Amino acid sequence: MHLLNKNPESFINSLSFLDPDEIAISAEKAGEGNMNAVFRIQTNKRTFIAKQSFPFVRKYPQISAPIERIDTEYQYLKLVEIIPELKSYSPKILGYFPENYLLLLEDFGPGSDFTEYYKQSKQIKDQVIEELIAYLNQLHSLKAPFFPDNMKMRELNHDHIFRFPFDENNGLDLDSILPGLQKASLPFKMDEKLKSRVASLGERYLSKGDTLLHGDFYPGSWISTESGLKVIDPEFGFVGDREFDLGIFVAHLIFSGLNENEALSKLDNYNPSFDSSLTLAFAGVELLRRLIGIAQLPLDLSLKERVELLQLGRKMILA
Repeated sequence: MHLLNKNPESFINSLSFLDPDEIAISAEKAGEGNMNAVFRIQTNKRTFIAKQSFPFVRKYPQISAPIERIDTEYQYLKLVEIIPELKSYSPKILGYFPENYLLLLEDFGPGSDFTEYYKQSKQIKDQVIEELIAYLNQLHSLKAPFFPDNMKMRELNHDHIFRFPFDENNGLDLDSILPGLQKASLPFKMDEKLKSRVASLGERYLSKGDTLLHGDFYPGSWISTESGLKVIDPEFGFVGDREFDLGIFVAHLIFSGLNENEALSKLDNYNPSFDSSLTLAFAGVELLRRLIGIAQLPLDLSLKERVELLQLGRKMILA
């Protein structure tokens, strides 16, 4: 397999993709994606995005990851591009080279994700929240009986959401993130009732459901561009319980400054029926794993505020 991050321009020029009179002349990293190598390719005629998966996590090379995740993204984008209400939110597929685990996509141009809203001085606008819920309304209404089960990615995600954060011997030094966080995490890692409920939620995550999910519906996957809101990085997509997507969404609204009731009330415009208790339980797990697991967020929170969110997450899980 040719590696995109070794010599992007040469790699792209070697593919049967560019026009006869077209040549890739430069490449730059497009964002700070955790999972994959992502480059903005500039040719003498246009720009586009090149995305390649490896058998490890780009940001954490010591963590193995299924290389075929790029195919899940391809299958997801193929599905949504035929739905008028969804296609404008996703990049167009320009080319797919499965032998190289390479996907070539439309370039949205300059944009920024929504992780800046973790700063407590900012709040996500209601209009944006309503648009994100409208996206989920449409996505969760799709029928996708032949969508890949994406089990290897789910198993990876399962480990980092439902197991690793609650292992008191996981080796992660939380004090390097914020002094005092290691000690503050111990009551949650030693709470057998909490861990039992989290384990049952993890089993549910790995079970087959009936709803096509994005699988990682949080502010890092939402992009603000000149042409509007976009939703990217569906490589964690699978057919499961809609409450998982909803729970991740609610948890990150809480991280962005809303309280539990305010965050849940934002789902009033979500049309399919859903289990609010299961949604809050998944949200609670997401709160805890983002606070005491590997996948940290750029949170502007004190130790006291983090502990309060840990306690809220426990309450939501055990309710």
